[in-house]
Amino acid sequence: MSTIKLALEWFMNPDHLPMIAGVASGAYEEKGLKIEIIAPDEHYDGFEQIKTGEIDLHCNEPLHLFEHYFDGLKSMGCFFETRGGVMIKKERVEKLKNNQHIKITTPAANDVTNKIGFEILKRYAQKEGFELERENVEFVETDFWHLNNMKKDESFDGAWLCFYNFEGIEAEFEGFENIFIDQHISPYPNFSALEFMTTDKVIEQKGEALCKFVEVTNEMAKFCQQNVEEAKEIFYSYTSEQKSELMDKIIEDTIPRFNTDIKADKNKWSELNKFLVELELVKLTDEQYDSIWK
Repeated sequence: MSTIKLALEWFMNPDHLPMIAGVASGAYEEKGLKIEIIAPDEHYDGFEQIKTGEIDLHCNEPLHLFEHYFDGLKSMGCFFETRGGVMIKKERVEKLKNNQHIKITTPAANDVTNKIGFEILKRYAQKEGFELERENVEFVETDFWHLNNMKKDESFDGAWLCFYNFEGIEAEFEGFENIFIDQHISPYPNFSALEFMTTDKVIEQKGEALCKFVEVTNEMAKFCQQNVEEAKEIFYSYTSEQKSELMDKIIEDTIPRFNTDIKADKNKWSELNKFLVELELVKLTDEQYDSIWK
């Protein structure tokens, strides 16, 4: 039995259903794999753990492949992709268009995420024919509960780092009127996805086990897509999440977004890499970029 330690990017949620189903159903075990799923304390914990060899696999948004690049870091492919971006309350859109001060709730307010969040808004503004100044957009670090934060604190005009399969669906469910500024209405490359990452060393030591992991994860994504109701029950049972109509809708929207043919793809995130270079957030050489996918 080969053990694979997989660190998630955040708390366990429907984005991770293929792995949850693989563990809960025994599908990984049937292939001789013991999968340990680890939820982090902080979003970037997995990068340090994979660098030091504490874990074998990490999943996180693809932009962090470049932001946290180190020699030996490898992509194993994208297993989930959604729409993502900035949600603005409908009644606050005029404030945005008038270049007034707006306040944005986000689970991570730092130089990188703030710069990307503003760039998304700035590009939207340029496309719509108005100007937006950086000093008029304030990012405030809170937590993941975007809609709750915007409802309980009227000073918040919007939220950043939103995934449509969560916040978009929740807004629809609650009748929370908003404009969801994603890659379809602001010209920037999408990065609201989850990529499996490992290292040269783990591939050398556990290459066969990793191939089996990908094979089973593909099968479990297909299983979830073909058995949505059963997938819901697996999620509730495994996570002890309380069953709800909202979570049902989130799961229903999430499942079709799983990739059933996971593989490293050098071209998939090339525009994202250029976007981050343009913002002076990363600066990988061509050789470093290429090394991630070899």
